[in-house]
Amino acid sequence: MKKLFLFLSLVTVSAVNGQVQFPKASPAAKVEQKVGLTDVKISYSRPGKKGRTVFGDMLPFGELWRTGANENTLFRSSDPITFGKDTLQKGTYAIFTKPGKEAWDIIFYKDTTNWGTPDTWEDAKVALKTTAKVKTTIDVIETFTISIDNFEKESATLNFAWDQTIASVQFTTPTNKKVMAAIDKLMAGPTAGEYYNAGNYYFKEKKDLKQAFTWVSKACEMQGDQAYWMYNTKAQIQAELGDKKAAIGTAKIALKAAEVDKNNDYVKMIKTSIEAWSK
Repeated sequence: MKKLFLFLSLVTVSAVNGQVQFPKASPAAKVEQKVGLTDVKISYSRPGKKGRTVFGDMLPFGELWRTGANENTLFRSSDPITFGKDTLQKGTYAIFTKPGKEAWDIIFYKDTTNWGTPDTWEDAKVALKTTAKVKTTIDVIETFTISIDNFEKESATLNFAWDQTIASVQFTTPTNKKVMAAIDKLMAGPTAGEYYNAGNYYFKEKKDLKQAFTWVSKACEMQGDQAYWMYNTKAQIQAELGDKKAAIGTAKIALKAAEVDKNNDYVKMIKTSIEAWSK
């Protein structure tokens, strides 16, 4: 009977533990900000000051810090961004810092799977290292805060604030480069793939075969004879339009390219079409 009571007690405690959630001492936070045309996301945990002297005491100057609490602080960018003269490629990185009295080292680390600082530091995994200037505040910042502020169309400031310290570093984004690339693409007109996709859609949906033929023909012209999938579709449209002689000629171009590419599925499909149209 005692064993049964003990078993039931353990089950009850387990059930309660599985249902009750307790707040973390350093709660998780996220920063999501578009800078120009670039998406920047930061996920980190926010420890509190709790009456302690943080920098130079709890966190000694010059020592590597995880830049928060709990899991790695992660920094994600959808585009390459630049700190000073150095460029951080787009991707996800762990942020480690070395706080100093007048400046901090900010380190973007390729390995994001550590809990805290790495057991073995590998310089080869440092994607970028930069320096953040420090200023002292009159007000006390109770909870560690990472923010992105001071927006311009191509730049912003990454801030680390806690206790009476704010460390800040500016970065730039490729806004102008992305806008100019989009303008150049627009002015150049549709690509071969875009012409083909539009024409193939019209063909498959039986909307306007003549328009489909015009667009797919343009795609073939731009892409060249090696684009056998485009030439095959062009041949199919020609056959649907009733010009089987032209369809056979186009299909032979597609067949030759498919044989060179050793795409046996296309080779078989094109040969079957040529045989059917030849009858």
